Amino acid sequence: MIENLAKLPGLGKKSASRIAYFLLRADASYVHSLSKDLRELKDKMKPCPVCGNYTEEIPCRICSDNHRDRRTLCVVEEPKDLVSIEMTHQYHGLYHVLMGAISPIDGIGPENLRIDSLFKRMREEGFREVILATNPTVEGDTTAVYLSGLLKEPGVSVTRLALGLPVGGDLEYADRLTLARALEGRRSIE
Repeated sequence: MIENLAKLPGLGKKSASRIAYFLLRADASYVHSLSKDLRELKDKMKPCPVCGNYTEEIPCRICSDNHRDRRTLCVVEEPKDLVSIEMTHQYHGLYHVLMGAISPIDGIGPENLRIDSLFKRMREEGFREVILATNPTVEGDTTAVYLSGLLKEPGVSVTRLALGLPVGGDLEYADRLTLARALEGRRSIE
């Protein structure tokens, strides 16, 4: 069990060992419930055929919600990124999950991502804005640059999430790249 737990992201052998011993001491009903959840995970959760988010319903609740702005599409790398954006309660459009980012070092090219289905949606759904919400990493930036060149069409605005300083942060503690991006992404005070 410790070896299998150690394969989970962010867990080493020590953390895996702590979890295993926790489970040994835990109430049997909790362990049985957790084991049932793990067994059902792959059976019940499937990628939405429209956006790619994990869901039990086909299509997912976001794609089937008629109250969402159907002219705006937010492109994210992973389903967890979609969840992070949803938690802000500031975005009310649709999503498209790429299931990764372009990373030649890892052997991941555009053909390994859900880019074909993105272009199909662009043709069929008539979005006015596409927000590229990839991570601010080399891979995320590469993916955003690649997509921005291909998605530019008349009447479609392609935007990128603003990058910069965290709320409550001090300038003296910001790294140079974050500060440089904050300067590049500055906007007027209204």
